[in-house]
Amino acid sequence: MEQGERVKAVRKDLNMTLESFGKRLGVTKTAISNIENGARCLTDQMLLAICREFNVNENWLRTGEGDMFLKLSRDDEIAAYVGRVMADENAFYQQKLLLFLSRLSPEMLQKLESVADEVLSESKKEQKD
Repeated sequence: MEQGERVKAVRKDLNMTLESFGKRLGVTKTAISNIENGARCLTDQMLLAICREFNVNENWLRTGEGDMFLKLSRDDEIAAYVGRVMADENAFYQQKLLLFLSRLSPEMLQKLESVADEVLSESKKEQKD
């Protein structure tokens, strides 16, 4: 798999369009399409931007070796999610949900956690049946 194909694999894994992927990187969808199709080489600057913006393993993007994405700590994963949501003008629901969660009291958060645990438990039970 060539670098352009790996860029496409990242974009597809993130379920992003050429336009949304390019927008996050500050380039057009045509620029991303040209990279993916091998019409343009992936520059070091673009490679590093992809790695930084999407938490892609630089070694994997350069060589195909290793995992596509870097393993993040729980705190880093949460911070990355919040950053993506806040940067995405179409993520209104996710932004609204984050705002809602930020306003809950510790007691309400505990109740929400209990309800979520019950839902997950029921879901796992149904999957076994």
